[in-house]
Amino acid sequence: MANGVTDLLDSLYRMIDDARGGLGGTCRINRDDALDLLDEIRNKFPAELSEAKKLLTQRNEYLDGAKTDAERIRQQALDRAKQLIDEHEITRQARAEAARVTAEAENRANELKAAANTYCEDAMRRTEDAVNVALNEIRQSRAKFRSVAGMGAGAAPASRRPAQTAYDVAKEEDE
Repeated sequence: MANGVTDLLDSLYRMIDDARGGLGGTCRINRDDALDLLDEIRNKFPAELSEAKKLLTQRNEYLDGAKTDAERIRQQALDRAKQLIDEHEITRQARAEAARVTAEAENRANELKAAANTYCEDAMRRTEDAVNVALNEIRQSRAKFRSVAGMGAGAAPASRRPAQTAYDVAKEEDE
């Protein structure tokens, strides 16, 4: 006997197709055989419908699982993309901050260098001024020494001059 509903329906179709036709499109088939086939079909339907429902349920569960997996994978991809964008942004910000700090340090170094140069120039000028003042004092003291000692510009060598005290500090303080 046939196994599935389709096989049973095929048997019923052949039975009707093979039946002898009469006038007016009527045909004769074995009523008991046709009813037996219909009973078998009726009995098979619940089992096959149940199997079809199970298959549909499994298919839907599989599709739902696939959709869930696809959504999870999509969300993971979005999260990873966002993370990479964030990392890129952090890197960009870090580079910008490093460039800013470097520029600030270079500016500060240039300012300190300019201040050090100005300080050195000023210290050297003050030292030069102090040395010039001291040199002028030395020249004035030497000139006084020469005038007191009688050693003017056209003075005779020391061996021909009368002996005098070369320089008297007390006398200068009184003047």
